[in-house]
Amino acid sequence: MARMTPSEAMVETLVANGVTDCFGIMGSAFMDAMDIFTPAGIRLIPVVHEQGGGHMADGYSRVSGRHGVCIAQNGPGITNFVTAIAAAYWAHSPVVCITPETGTNTQWLGGFQEAQQLPFFETITKFQVTVTNNARMAEYTARCFDRAMLENGPTQLNIPRDLFYGDIDCEIPQPIRIERAAGGEESLKAAAELLANAEFPVMISGGGVVIGDAFNEAIAISEQLGLPVVNSYLHNDSFPASHPNWCGPLGYQGSKAAMKLIAKADVVLALGTRLGPFGTLPQHGLDYWPKNAKIIQIDCNPKMLGLVKKVDVAICGDAKAAAKSIMALMEGKPAKCLDNRAAREAEVAAEKASWEKELDEWIHERDDYSMEMIAEQNGEEGQYLHPRQVLRELEKAMPADVMVSTDIGNINSVSNSYLRFERPRSFFAAMAFGNCGYALPTMIGAKVAAPDRPGISYAGDGAWGMSMMEIMTCVREDIPVTAIVFHNRQWGAEKKNQVDFYNRRFVAGELENPSFADIARSMGAQGVVVDKLEDVGAALKAALNDQMENRKTTVIEIMCTRELGDPFRRDALSKPVRHLDKYKDFQ
Repeated sequence: MARMTPSEAMVETLVANGVTDCFGIMGSAFMDAMDIFTPAGIRLIPVVHEQGGGHMADGYSRVSGRHGVCIAQNGPGITNFVTAIAAAYWAHSPVVCITPETGTNTQWLGGFQEAQQLPFFETITKFQVTVTNNARMAEYTARCFDRAMLENGPTQLNIPRDLFYGDIDCEIPQPIRIERAAGGEESLKAAAELLANAEFPVMISGGGVVIGDAFNEAIAISEQLGLPVVNSYLHNDSFPASHPNWCGPLGYQGSKAAMKLIAKADVVLALGTRLGPFGTLPQHGLDYWPKNAKIIQIDCNPKMLGLVKKVDVAICGDAKAAAKSIMALMEGKPAKCLDNRAAREAEVAAEKASWEKELDEWIHERDDYSMEMIAEQNGEEGQYLHPRQVLRELEKAMPADVMVSTDIGNINSVSNSYLRFERPRSFFAAMAFGNCGYALPTMIGAKVAAPDRPGISYAGDGAWGMSMMEIMTCVREDIPVTAIVFHNRQWGAEKKNQVDFYNRRFVAGELENPSFADIARSMGAQGVVVDKLEDVGAALKAALNDQMENRKTTVIEIMCTRELGDPFRRDALSKPVRHLDKYKDFQ
């Protein structure tokens, strides 16, 4: 036991958990602790908006596999974290959100910047605690850090501002880390038996492969059985794209090759995935989920097993350990799929080649609205590029160790077909929460955690408006990134619904914007406008060179046509019905 203040106890617990970076905005509510961040070796990175700070903590944790930490002033500073913590929850990111609160002597009086801060985060955190006795500061702080890692999700440490002060005797807890098991012995044997009798098994490589450091094991089990591998939705970095068994991502705007191959499966090995509903919906006109296949689902969270898709074998286990165990069980076991391995490999190669050819030839969207927009913009001053061609050129220009974050929106979603990675912890999408303004701050956090890797964010012009001010954070704090802005002057994803369901009655979907390159330059970054296809790859390469060699942040503004890809959910809307006379023309 040592004599210290609660502020010292909290900061020392952060140190014990390896915290070196924290994102947020300074505030008087935690200033006593903040005052000793520097001698503790902790850098508080000041952001422009607290939501950005929460996303940075998310990106930091996703690339590092360690905690991301965010902190801000009580009340409005804390409510600004809510969206970011919800996004972190659905990304399974171990973010610790530290929320200083109104002092205990004035709570419930409706004082300045007072709010009940736990209810805001109740459904989007794995654990919450309020410090009610300052002698327990280190205990509660440690518990938040432990639970974030143990349960793969954000936690909230709520601290009344007056409890940072005083004198206490305490011991700084050491982090708890557990060895995760492979799963139940009988379920693992059942999985091995199904795979041994399968003739066309397919593996889904999910987010648990990345989070559980099972990347090499996913490759090994795929090679052992000749398994075609598809990525679960928005986990394109869960299997190397250069591997001959890789087939691409499932889900919205995913790979037709992946969808056609999994449709033929008689056994599906879902490794480290919750089989989320949005990532298994029909796409490209393909209802690809295999109706008669036996499904083996492996997930470390028992609540996810069989939740979305009916499964035949449910394994509550770690992706890495489970893959190792199944491989060991398969050793020496005759597997039917090995008899037709050459034929399956040829079929995989053919489907992939067909999809790549289709992507090469898919220059622009072909629906009536998009064709009209393309014809209209061909007559306008200046040049506008087809998003699919742009995404293909960006793909070609990316280095092997790149990190990419994507926002939500029409062009960003189409990019799912073109984003390929060679290593894990490389792709950071907004995941199931799907909030705009995600990509840039998330990449800033990722860059802090991995400064030796090139970082790129993708955003449409609508989503960009929600986060572009964090370019000032890049410049002020010397955190160089490269931001791609697809400037098509519209809220494309929602506008597509107005095209398909509302007879092109466009309400609040059009955006007339200033030059984002000019705005970037005004914030001290580099700004580049690209309106020629041959300049796309060169602009990205130059920006990445400036990022890595000269520590320069660049915003690349790409002028795109107003064509629109498929909607998010055709099943989520219906043609409108109007009963009142005043609305009869609006159906």
